[in-house]
Amino acid sequence: MPSHDLPGGRYLAGDLELTRVGYGAMQLAGPGVFGPPKDREAAIAVLRAAVDLGITHIDTADFYGPYVTNEIIHEALAPYPDDLHIVTKVGARRDEHGGWPHARTPAELRTQVYDNLKHLGLDVLDVVNLRVGGLEAAEPGSIAEQFEALAELRQQGLIRHLGLSTVDAGQLAQAQSIAPVVCVQNLYNIARRGDDALVDLTARQGIAFVPYFPLGGFSPLQSDALEAIADRLDATPMAVALAWLLRRSPNILLIPGTSSVRHLHENVAAAGLELPADVTAELDAIGR
Repeated sequence: MPSHDLPGGRYLAGDLELTRVGYGAMQLAGPGVFGPPKDREAAIAVLRAAVDLGITHIDTADFYGPYVTNEIIHEALAPYPDDLHIVTKVGARRDEHGGWPHARTPAELRTQVYDNLKHLGLDVLDVVNLRVGGLEAAEPGSIAEQFEALAELRQQGLIRHLGLSTVDAGQLAQAQSIAPVVCVQNLYNIARRGDDALVDLTARQGIAFVPYFPLGGFSPLQSDALEAIADRLDATPMAVALAWLLRRSPNILLIPGTSSVRHLHENVAAAGLELPADVTAELDAIGR
Protein backbone atom coordinates (compact mmCIF):
# COMPACT_ATOMS: atom_id res chain seq x y z
CA MET A 1 0.00 0.00 0.00
CA PRO A 2 1.79 3.21 -1.11
CA SER A 3 1.80 6.19 1.23
CA HIS A 4 -0.81 8.16 -0.72
CA ASP A 5 -3.29 5.36 -0.01
CA LEU A 6 -2.81 5.45 3.76
CA PRO A 7 -6.03 6.42 5.57
CA GLY A 8 -6.34 10.08 6.51
CA GLY A 9 -3.62 11.34 4.20
CA ARG A 10 -0.93 13.57 5.67
CA TYR A 11 -0.61 16.34 8.23
CA LEU A 12 1.91 19.19 8.35
CA ALA A 13 3.52 19.48 11.80
CA GLY A 14 5.79 22.48 11.58
CA ASP A 15 7.69 21.77 8.37
CA LEU A 16 7.34 17.99 8.76
CA GLU A 17 4.85 16.15 6.58
CA LEU A 18 3.58 13.18 8.59
CA THR A 19 1.23 10.42 7.55
CA ARG A 20 -1.81 10.60 9.83
CA VAL A 21 -1.48 6.85 10.34
CA GLY A 22 1.88 6.34 12.02
CA TYR A 23 3.48 3.61 14.07
CA GLY A 24 4.11 3.48 17.82
CA ALA A 25 7.27 1.54 18.65
CA MET A 26 6.58 0.87 22.35
CA GLN A 27 5.69 -2.79 21.82
CA LEU A 28 9.04 -3.55 20.19
CA ALA A 29 10.62 -3.89 23.64
CA GLY A 30 10.09 -6.87 25.95
CA PRO A 31 7.11 -7.51 28.24
CA GLY A 32 6.11 -4.42 30.19
CA VAL A 33 8.16 -2.35 27.72
CA PHE A 34 11.21 -3.59 29.60
CA GLY A 35 14.23 -5.43 28.26
CA PRO A 36 14.76 -6.90 24.80
CA PRO A 37 12.02 -8.40 22.63
CA LYS A 38 11.53 -12.14 22.40
CA ASP A 39 12.18 -11.99 18.65
CA ARG A 40 14.44 -9.13 17.55
CA GLU A 41 14.22 -10.08 13.87
CA ALA A 42 10.44 -9.87 14.04
CA ALA A 43 10.73 -6.38 15.56
CA ILE A 44 13.02 -5.32 12.73
CA ALA A 45 10.57 -6.76 10.19
CA VAL A 46 7.68 -4.70 11.63
CA LEU A 47 9.61 -1.45 11.31
CA ARG A 48 10.64 -2.19 7.75
CA ALA A 49 7.07 -3.14 6.89
CA ALA A 50 5.84 0.18 8.30
CA VAL A 51 8.20 2.10 6.05
CA ASP A 52 7.26 -0.10 3.07
CA LEU A 53 3.61 0.80 3.69
CA GLY A 54 4.52 4.46 3.36
CA ILE A 55 4.32 5.41 7.03
CA THR A 56 6.49 8.48 7.68
CA HIS A 57 5.75 8.94 11.41
CA ILE A 58 7.35 6.64 13.99
CA ASP A 59 6.88 7.36 17.68
CA THR A 60 9.43 6.13 20.22
CA ALA A 61 11.28 6.96 23.44
CA ASP A 62 14.71 6.04 24.73
CA PHE A 63 13.14 4.81 27.98
CA TYR A 64 11.35 2.04 26.08
CA GLY A 65 13.50 -0.92 27.04
CA PRO A 66 15.32 1.27 28.05
CA TYR A 67 17.35 1.99 24.88
CA VAL A 68 16.11 -1.21 23.24
CA THR A 69 13.49 0.29 20.96
CA ASN A 70 15.70 3.08 19.65
CA GLU A 71 18.55 0.69 18.99
CA ILE A 72 16.21 -1.60 17.02
CA ILE A 73 14.89 1.37 15.01
CA HIS A 74 18.47 2.31 14.15
CA GLU A 75 19.36 -1.24 13.17
CA ALA A 76 16.24 -1.69 11.07
CA LEU A 77 15.98 1.62 9.25
CA ALA A 78 19.30 3.49 9.14
CA PRO A 79 20.24 5.15 6.89
CA TYR A 80 16.79 6.66 7.27
CA PRO A 81 14.60 7.59 4.30
CA ASP A 82 14.45 11.35 3.76
CA ASP A 83 10.70 11.46 4.39
CA LEU A 84 10.75 9.38 7.58
CA HIS A 85 10.30 11.37 10.79
CA ILE A 86 11.01 9.93 14.23
CA VAL A 87 9.27 11.51 17.21
CA THR A 88 10.69 10.77 20.64
CA LYS A 89 9.98 11.65 24.28
CA VAL A 90 11.99 12.74 27.29
CA GLY A 91 11.06 13.27 30.93
CA ALA A 92 11.06 9.75 32.36
CA ARG A 93 13.39 6.86 33.05
CA ARG A 94 13.06 3.20 34.00
CA ASP A 95 13.97 1.87 37.42
CA GLU A 96 15.20 -1.62 38.25
CA HIS A 97 11.62 -2.81 38.78
CA GLY A 98 10.41 -1.58 35.40
CA GLY A 99 8.75 1.52 36.86
CA TRP A 100 8.50 4.88 35.09
CA PRO A 101 9.77 7.58 37.50
CA HIS A 102 10.06 11.18 36.34
CA ALA A 103 13.44 12.40 35.10
CA ARG A 104 12.79 16.04 34.35
CA THR A 105 15.58 18.20 35.69
CA PRO A 106 17.26 20.26 32.95
CA ALA A 107 20.38 18.12 33.28
CA GLU A 108 18.37 14.90 32.96
CA LEU A 109 16.53 16.22 29.92
CA ARG A 110 19.76 17.21 28.20
CA THR A 111 21.23 13.77 28.87
CA GLN A 112 18.12 12.10 27.46
CA VAL A 113 18.28 14.16 24.27
CA TYR A 114 21.91 13.15 23.74
CA ASP A 115 21.04 9.51 24.49
CA ASN A 116 18.25 9.59 21.90
CA LEU A 117 20.63 11.03 19.33
CA LYS A 118 23.20 8.32 20.08
CA HIS A 119 20.88 5.33 20.10
CA LEU A 120 18.95 6.45 17.01
CA GLY A 121 22.14 7.38 15.18
CA LEU A 122 20.97 10.90 14.39
CA ASP A 123 22.58 14.34 14.42
CA VAL A 124 19.26 16.10 15.05
CA LEU A 125 15.92 14.91 16.40
CA ASP A 126 12.83 15.82 14.35
CA VAL A 127 10.47 16.16 17.33
CA VAL A 128 11.06 15.81 21.06
CA ASN A 129 8.03 15.62 23.34
CA LEU A 130 8.39 16.67 26.96
CA ARG A 131 6.51 14.12 29.02
CA VAL A 132 4.99 15.86 32.03
CA GLY A 133 2.33 13.72 33.72
CA GLY A 134 2.03 10.01 34.37
CA LEU A 135 0.64 7.30 32.12
CA GLU A 136 -2.97 8.27 32.83
CA ALA A 137 -3.19 12.05 32.90
CA ALA A 138 -1.52 15.42 33.28
CA GLU A 139 -0.13 16.53 36.63
CA PRO A 140 -0.54 20.18 37.67
CA GLY A 141 2.43 22.51 37.93
CA SER A 142 4.78 24.72 35.98
CA ILE A 143 6.77 23.19 33.13
CA ALA A 144 8.70 26.36 32.28
CA GLU A 145 12.12 25.22 33.53
CA GLN A 146 11.88 21.90 31.69
CA PHE A 147 10.59 23.35 28.43
CA GLU A 148 13.18 26.11 28.48
CA ALA A 149 15.90 23.46 28.69
CA LEU A 150 14.55 21.77 25.57
CA ALA A 151 14.07 25.11 23.80
CA GLU A 152 17.75 25.82 24.39
CA LEU A 153 18.70 22.51 22.76
CA ARG A 154 16.42 23.44 19.85
CA GLN A 155 18.25 26.74 19.48
CA GLN A 156 21.51 24.77 19.42
CA GLY A 157 20.24 22.75 16.46
CA LEU A 158 19.87 19.38 18.21
CA ILE A 159 16.06 19.40 17.97
CA ARG A 160 13.90 20.65 15.07
CA HIS A 161 10.53 20.80 16.79
CA LEU A 162 9.12 20.52 20.31
CA GLY A 163 6.00 18.79 21.57
CA LEU A 164 4.34 17.90 24.86
CA SER A 165 2.96 14.73 26.41
CA THR A 166 0.44 14.29 29.22
CA VAL A 167 -0.27 17.99 29.67
CA ASP A 168 -3.28 20.20 30.22
CA ALA A 169 -4.29 23.36 28.35
CA GLY A 170 -2.57 25.64 30.85
CA GLN A 171 0.74 23.83 30.47
CA LEU A 172 0.40 23.97 26.68
CA ALA A 173 -0.08 27.74 26.87
CA GLN A 174 2.91 28.09 29.18
CA ALA A 175 5.11 26.10 26.79
CA GLN A 176 3.93 28.17 23.82
CA SER A 177 5.10 31.31 25.60
CA ILE A 178 8.61 29.82 25.48
CA ALA A 179 8.80 28.11 22.08
CA PRO A 180 6.47 26.79 19.35
CA VAL A 181 4.68 23.49 20.04
CA VAL A 182 3.89 21.26 17.05
CA CYS A 183 2.16 18.34 18.79
CA VAL A 184 0.48 17.19 21.98
CA GLN A 185 0.49 13.51 22.91
CA ASN A 186 -2.05 12.58 25.57
CA LEU A 187 -4.09 9.53 26.54
CA TYR A 188 -7.21 9.64 24.41
CA ASN A 189 -9.42 7.10 22.70
CA ILE A 190 -13.09 6.52 21.97
CA ALA A 191 -13.76 5.43 25.57
CA ARG A 192 -11.44 7.94 27.29
CA ARG A 193 -12.65 11.35 26.19
CA GLY A 194 -11.39 13.61 28.96
CA ASP A 195 -9.32 15.63 26.49
CA ASP A 196 -12.14 16.47 24.08
CA ALA A 197 -11.66 20.18 24.71
CA LEU A 198 -7.91 19.93 24.22
CA VAL A 199 -8.38 18.10 20.92
CA ASP A 200 -10.54 20.99 19.71
CA LEU A 201 -8.14 23.63 21.06
CA THR A 202 -5.12 22.12 19.34
CA ALA A 203 -7.09 21.76 16.10
CA ARG A 204 -7.88 25.48 16.14
CA GLN A 205 -4.21 26.25 16.70
CA GLY A 206 -2.90 23.91 13.99
CA ILE A 207 -1.20 21.61 16.52
CA ALA A 208 -1.19 17.86 15.96
CA PHE A 209 -2.95 15.82 18.64
CA VAL A 210 -1.47 12.33 18.94
CA PRO A 211 -3.50 9.98 21.16
CA TYR A 212 -1.42 7.38 22.90
CA PHE A 213 -3.14 4.12 23.80
CA PRO A 214 -5.62 4.65 20.92
CA LEU A 215 -6.76 1.06 21.43
CA GLY A 216 -6.66 1.15 25.23
CA GLY A 217 -3.00 0.37 25.84
CA PHE A 218 -2.33 -1.91 28.78
CA SER A 219 -6.12 -2.20 29.34
CA PRO A 220 -7.77 -2.94 25.97
CA LEU A 221 -10.92 -1.02 25.13
CA GLN A 222 -14.07 -2.42 26.69
CA SER A 223 -17.35 -0.99 25.42
CA ASP A 224 -20.60 -2.83 24.78
CA ALA A 225 -21.75 0.01 22.53
CA LEU A 226 -18.54 -0.14 20.51
CA GLU A 227 -18.83 -3.90 20.10
CA ALA A 228 -22.46 -3.65 18.99
CA ILE A 229 -21.60 -1.06 16.34
CA ALA A 230 -18.65 -3.14 15.15
CA ASP A 231 -20.95 -6.15 14.75
CA ARG A 232 -23.35 -4.11 12.62
CA LEU A 233 -20.48 -2.97 10.39
CA ASP A 234 -18.98 -6.47 10.20
CA ALA A 235 -15.75 -5.03 11.58
CA THR A 236 -13.68 -5.39 14.73
CA PRO A 237 -14.09 -2.96 17.64
CA MET A 238 -10.45 -1.96 17.16
CA ALA A 239 -11.06 -1.07 13.52
CA VAL A 240 -14.02 1.09 14.48
CA ALA A 241 -12.04 2.79 17.26
CA LEU A 242 -9.15 3.70 14.94
CA ALA A 243 -11.43 4.87 12.15
CA TRP A 244 -13.38 7.03 14.60
CA LEU A 245 -10.20 8.72 15.84
CA LEU A 246 -9.17 9.74 12.33
CA ARG A 247 -12.61 11.25 11.82
CA ARG A 248 -12.82 12.87 15.25
CA SER A 249 -10.61 15.78 14.20
CA PRO A 250 -8.32 16.49 11.23
CA ASN A 251 -5.35 17.16 13.53
CA ILE A 252 -5.42 13.69 15.12
CA LEU A 253 -2.49 11.45 14.16
CA LEU A 254 -2.56 7.74 15.01
CA ILE A 255 0.34 5.75 16.44
CA PRO A 256 -1.05 2.26 17.14
CA GLY A 257 1.68 -0.14 18.12
CA THR A 258 2.27 -3.81 17.43
CA SER A 259 5.12 -6.30 17.29
CA SER A 260 3.47 -8.23 14.42
CA VAL A 261 3.62 -7.45 10.69
CA ARG A 262 0.17 -8.97 10.30
CA HIS A 263 -1.29 -6.74 13.01
CA LEU A 264 0.44 -3.72 11.48
CA HIS A 265 -1.34 -4.32 8.18
CA GLU A 266 -4.61 -4.87 10.06
CA ASN A 267 -4.22 -1.60 11.96
CA VAL A 268 -3.55 0.39 8.79
CA ALA A 269 -6.49 -1.20 6.99
CA ALA A 270 -8.74 -0.71 10.03
CA ALA A 271 -8.09 3.01 10.12
CA GLY A 272 -9.55 3.23 6.60
CA LEU A 273 -12.92 1.79 7.62
CA GLU A 274 -15.78 3.92 6.30
CA LEU A 275 -18.15 5.11 9.02
CA PRO A 276 -21.68 6.21 8.02
CA ALA A 277 -22.84 9.50 9.50
CA ASP A 278 -25.38 7.88 11.82
CA VAL A 279 -22.75 5.47 13.14
CA THR A 280 -20.31 8.32 13.71
CA ALA A 281 -22.96 10.12 15.76
CA GLU A 282 -23.46 7.03 17.92
CA LEU A 283 -19.73 6.65 18.41
CA ASP A 284 -19.37 10.30 19.36
CA ALA A 285 -21.57 9.63 22.38
CA ILE A 286 -19.34 6.85 23.74
CA GLY A 287 -17.17 7.95 26.62
CA ARG A 288 -18.99 11.23 27.18
